[in-house]
Amino acid sequence: MADPEEVEVPKGFKTPRNKKARKDESELLTVPDGWKEPPFTREDNPRCLLEESSFATLFPKYREAYLKECWPLVQKALNEHHINAALDLIEGSMTVSTTKKTFDPYIIIRARDLIKLLARSVPFEQVRKVVLDTMKNIHPIYNIKTLMIKRELLKDPELRKQNWDRFLPKFKHKNLNKRKEPKKKTVKKEYTPFPPPQPESQIDKELASGEYFLKESQKKRKRVEEIKAKQAEAVSRKQEERNKAFIPPKEKPVVKPKKASAETKIDLEAIKEKVKRAKKKKLGALPVEEVKLKIAMGEKKKK
Repeated sequence: MADPEEVEVPKGFKTPRNKKARKDESELLTVPDGWKEPPFTREDNPRCLLEESSFATLFPKYREAYLKECWPLVQKALNEHHINAALDLIEGSMTVSTTKKTFDPYIIIRARDLIKLLARSVPFEQVRKVVLDTMKNIHPIYNIKTLMIKRELLKDPELRKQNWDRFLPKFKHKNLNKRKEPKKKTVKKEYTPFPPPQPESQIDKELASGEYFLKESQKKRKRVEEIKAKQAEAVSRKQEERNKAFIPPKEKPVVKPKKASAETKIDLEAIKEKVKRAKKKKLGALPVEEVKLKIAMGEKKKK
């Protein structure tokens, strides 16, 4: 017998797992809606950290003046979490380290991200917001992208006094770990200690209908009659479908024209007289009687 520790496992070998184990694992991986990570308190680690951890980062020369001003605020914010912060202007570096009172093991990683953002020309107020949001499981890329857009908008003198909400990105939080629900859901039945009723056999059905006591010839005749009845029903259904093509569609009722009333009748003779008068008159010309009077007045003046 070979020693179990010396037995080699072939490549690509996977331990057999049933469907129930996979289902339980998928349910554990999903994050329920409204869930929040519980805060890490001193009660979770009453003995604090046994070893000291520290991180350092370099910053450019032009950031020195700003870091001098905001460094007291940085130290105050980090002291609340029992983290020491040191600023070395000669070497041009920032260092953060844990103390004997530090109880949160991950807070040093937050402090490291803080000094890295300060070294990359991000203001302290914005850095603090980024770090606090990361503690609330919000990715820092959302805030960093917003800061980059604001910096570009500050360069434009016309946009300085305007509202920037239309330019800032609006991110939607998505829960990607949510398992897709199947289309067909299996509803679990209520548990009962009694077994389900036994289905009826063919003999039970024949006994209930009385067919069991018939002779073989009678049974055959009954089957033939059932088959003929089904065939006749199918033939009548097909015949009805064929006859539908010969049924004419319903015609709309004819609407008789209404008789014109005496008031609406048109007087053709009056219209003809108006047309004749219009033809005799020229556009802008005087009537015949006025022309005759003017000719008579002219002759009198000459005499």
